[in-house]
Amino acid sequence: MSTDRYVSPLSERYASKEMQYIFSPDKKFRTWRKLWIALAETEMELGLPITQEQIDELKAHQDDINYDVAKAREKEVRHDVMSHVYAYGCQCPKAKGIIHLGATSCYVGDNTDIIIMTEALNLVHKKLINVLNELAAFADKYKDLPTLAFTHFQPAQPTTVGKRATLWMQEFCLDLEDLEYVISTMKLLGSKGTTGTQASFKELFEGDEEKINKIDPMIAEKMGFRECYPVSGQTYSRKVDTRVLNVLAGIAASAHKMSNDIRLLQHLKEVEEPFEKSQIGSSAMAYKRNPMRSERIASLSRYVIVDALNPAITSATQWFERTLDDSANKRLSIPEGFLAIDGILDLCLNVVDGLVVYPKVIYKHMMAELPFMATENIMMDAVKAGGDRQELHERIRELSMEAGKNVKVNGEENNLLELIAADPAFGLSLEDLKKTMEPSRYVGRAPEQVDAFLGQVVKPILEKYSDILGEKAEINV
Repeated sequence: MSTDRYVSPLSERYASKEMQYIFSPDKKFRTWRKLWIALAETEMELGLPITQEQIDELKAHQDDINYDVAKAREKEVRHDVMSHVYAYGCQCPKAKGIIHLGATSCYVGDNTDIIIMTEALNLVHKKLINVLNELAAFADKYKDLPTLAFTHFQPAQPTTVGKRATLWMQEFCLDLEDLEYVISTMKLLGSKGTTGTQASFKELFEGDEEKINKIDPMIAEKMGFRECYPVSGQTYSRKVDTRVLNVLAGIAASAHKMSNDIRLLQHLKEVEEPFEKSQIGSSAMAYKRNPMRSERIASLSRYVIVDALNPAITSATQWFERTLDDSANKRLSIPEGFLAIDGILDLCLNVVDGLVVYPKVIYKHMMAELPFMATENIMMDAVKAGGDRQELHERIRELSMEAGKNVKVNGEENNLLELIAADPAFGLSLEDLKKTMEPSRYVGRAPEQVDAFLGQVVKPILEKYSDILGEKAEINV
């Protein structure tokens, strides 16, 4: 590896080899050649004087890109597409004259972008399904484990560890719906010429409308797509890029929320992300076990969320049938958005797969707060024993404030139960009160909600995509 120039961390540290290949030069230029073959085959089948021998020659050199020739040519002509047309022609002398016939640069450039984005979306889809699978197992395992819930990051009515995980899953399920919709709507540009009018093909086919109408559908089928966009300028609408990056940003937002929750819970020592045997948490403090992976999820997620602005602004500022101020931006924003979300999902998979839960710490925190949350039940028990509800309500408020002061000002244990037991208005012994301190009494329908969500929402998804389950993420440093 060269060490004297900048190398993107997205390639070196975060993205998988699979996603990196999708955005590699090999994938790009081999797809260009597949598109040139599809165009030549279509033109031959529609009656233009192109021979099978020429097609076979093009196919014989489909994958062996002569990069040196293309690079040397581009230095002369300053045009990447025509440089690769020239390089392909050098390898295919018999087909040289029919490569790119009737097409403009966007025929290979834009169609390849759509093909690559679609493949990348499918890889994101696969990884998102596997994150849901891991979260489903986690939620099911801990569906009955009571834990403090938080509103405003203040202890609130208890929930369960599994129920909290379903909140993360629900957001990912919404992302999955958006992702599947966008994948289902992806179409090729087709071959529409310089301003989208197919004028060159009208000339080539001598005005034969029937044949011209067949060009785009035939190319789409050869390239594995159902159809092409019905109208365009020179390019497909950059609104497509906006839709794609918005989906990635949505996944990033969901991952960020989950990672924040895990970071906060690790601070409370209730859960802990994976920590390798020889991993170092801090150069100065050997005891530290920082939530590094969750922090990385948050960091990369912010990048993707902001990156979604790029195609939106690009789409808004295109002039008429096309301008070229999209090109340099697209080369950065689209691949980097995908490489980052790929790293994010691998991290999510890794973190959830190895997430450690500490039930005793969770129970300790629960019991420190539960007396405050149990006051409604305690008051009802006292009413049943003959107490006055209004009087008891006021006494509960006063005693809760006193117990809160004991905890926060004096730094002592929560003594609310002892204060209530000593108050004759309640008529309840300390033993009676402690019997009410079973955490599972206060989680409502959380376990049942987990079962319902997993059974009704997640299970059908996982069954539908059972063939892609089992992905295990290997993350870099």
